[in-house]
Amino acid sequence: MTLPEIGTFYEIALLIGLATALGIIGTLLRQPMIVAFIAAGILAGPGVLNIVSSTEAVALLSQISIAVLLFLVGLKLDTGLVRSLGRVAVATGLGQVAFTAIIGFVICLALGLDPVTSLYVAVALTFSSTIVKLLSDKREVDSLHGKIALGFLIVQDLFVVTAMVVVSALGFGEETGGSQADLAILAIGAVALIGFAAVFIRYLAVPLTDLVGRSGELLVIFAVAWAAGLAAAADVIGLGKELGGLLAGVTLASTPVRDVIGARLSGLRDFLMLFFFLSLGATMDISSLGAQIGPAIVLSLFVLIGNPVIVLAIMGWMGYRKRTGFLAGLTVAQISEFSLIFMAMGVSMGHVRPESIGLVTVVGLITITLSVYMITWSHTLYEWLGPYLGIFERRNPMREKEDDTPGSDTRRHDVLVLGLGRYGFRIAQVLAEEGFRPLGVDFNPETLRMARDRGFDAVLGDASDPEMLAHLPLAGIRAAISATPAVAAPLTDADPHATVIRPLRDLGHSGLIAVTAEEGPLAERYRSLGATMVLSPYADAAEEAARRLRDALRGNEAAPAPRAE
Repeated sequence: MTLPEIGTFYEIALLIGLATALGIIGTLLRQPMIVAFIAAGILAGPGVLNIVSSTEAVALLSQISIAVLLFLVGLKLDTGLVRSLGRVAVATGLGQVAFTAIIGFVICLALGLDPVTSLYVAVALTFSSTIVKLLSDKREVDSLHGKIALGFLIVQDLFVVTAMVVVSALGFGEETGGSQADLAILAIGAVALIGFAAVFIRYLAVPLTDLVGRSGELLVIFAVAWAAGLAAAADVIGLGKELGGLLAGVTLASTPVRDVIGARLSGLRDFLMLFFFLSLGATMDISSLGAQIGPAIVLSLFVLIGNPVIVLAIMGWMGYRKRTGFLAGLTVAQISEFSLIFMAMGVSMGHVRPESIGLVTVVGLITITLSVYMITWSHTLYEWLGPYLGIFERRNPMREKEDDTPGSDTRRHDVLVLGLGRYGFRIAQVLAEEGFRPLGVDFNPETLRMARDRGFDAVLGDASDPEMLAHLPLAGIRAAISATPAVAAPLTDADPHATVIRPLRDLGHSGLIAVTAEEGPLAERYRSLGATMVLSPYADAAEEAARRLRDALRGNEAAPAPRAE
């Protein structure tokens, strides 16, 4: 089917409209926009609607999108952040990458792919970076498994960078025939560009960003110009636009405006990424996808099952509970847009055939679509599978018990505070000052140290983990307070308070259970589940402020009001 030829502007408007319509459908199905973008690229391509005739314009926007995307990846690669990664993030990230790449390579060879294509596809299967928003929507970014998952996704980003550097270097060597003169030019250019970047980071990055940061609009223009400029410079040298965009991000990763730039460019990145998938769809032979269905299903099952299992095994070996490993493992049960970008680089350099992009695209559609539901209903899945996962947990999961001994004494606690954010920490601190013996639970070791400095005990753990609750010293606990952030969405199996109330009652706790929520249907639902008190942080703070103002006003009633001069 071919539509009549139209102008470039109208064509772009039609393509954006198509992506919007698919995005609405995807939203109703709880799918991320990347699924809608991939579907839009396939539908707009020559095999279906064939409405991408302005290939040069779409290809240009596609190249800009990749530069911006890698620029934002570079922004996250702050050296201080990388150094702060825990052992579990590094071990799990590297272990998952190695497992997926090696076993994926063997599977690809068994499916009949040639060694080079097998290597490309295996490496592409290691990239998983589409789940951060899902964790945020479920309010699990700050959970123990969420923190670990974000840590090993940073390790994956580092692997993405390494893989693209290697591919770019190989591509340059093949284009130039590998002559010593050309390689020398590349080496000199690379050293010069890296030297410039080092000088910029040391002396210019902070003053320049402080200057342009005075205007939000100028900051955005500067960021795009910087990303495009270094991408162009790297491309002229022979390093490729991708590495130039990445280097541009790295040069700004340690500046105070890093997060502001990332937030302001995220929408532009999402918009431009549409054109990458449209460009991909315009070059994809839809008729060849039929032959890819079988291999794609095999590789998809490998990603959906194998990746979570290896994460679960590594974390279990390191001493984490099976629940934490299971929930963290589900976050790598899909591939990402980087997988398609990596394959597109291989095709552009002639390393692999275009059909391989079709294979990875189908794997992406299957794994992303299914993993969204796996992550959304992760707690229900764990309830089903948890009894069979004991092989992945040590008899003594010491990692989540590290530092969870409240002290050398054997005194009992009478209040349990789950979640030591600002609200929970203050509650525990005031109770301790009033003579009670609170026991706090949080996943942040720094928070635990602060708690002990303020005079009350705290243990390391995920407050939403029912198995962790079973290991706590609940004997003598008169009140349990779930002080995690209140939710505004309808109650689900992932609700942090619901996952506390039920297990506490099942464990025989008959005392007070307090949760944080604003009054309304959700608060009534918590009461029906067994909560005996609902704390409303904003309302409680306002009432306390009003009482203090009332006392101050009554104390000043006898004093004459000051006369106006």
